[in-house]
Amino acid sequence: MILELADYERAPDEVRSTPADLAAALFADPPLVHAHVAADASHADLVGYALWYVTYSTWTGRHGIWLEDLYVRPHARQRGVGRALLARLGQECRIREYRRLEWWVLDWNSPALRFYESLGARPMTDWTVHRVDGAALARLASESRTGGRQRRHHG
Repeated sequence: MILELADYERAPDEVRSTPADLAAALFADPPLVHAHVAADASHADLVGYALWYVTYSTWTGRHGIWLEDLYVRPHARQRGVGRALLARLGQECRIREYRRLEWWVLDWNSPALRFYESLGARPMTDWTVHRVDGAALARLASESRTGGRQRRHHG
């Protein structure tokens, strides 16, 4: 389904993860990535998934959930599967006393935007996503600071 999502998002060549990578993340001790899956009524076919991990906000002083992927196969859409997966994440937030459930949505994905807005989600239009990867990440990682100790920050 990850490959199906990448194809839908017009990025089929960007997936680098393998089943082994996913298994290592999901079944680490402790797990750093979590997933919920949805099956059809017979439980014979998986029809969707939500893959997420824990975040932290210094503003709220609490953890939250970052929804990395939400995907429902086309034949199972409009049946409440996506809503059920998000409701489950809402329950995780309530149980764990997390204050946020957040995710990205591609600007052109109108059906998803309408769906999320129907749930009460609001776009965070004042923020711009930034990313450092590939050669730029390698260059950044190779830099060393002068005049002071380096500290490692997790976050």
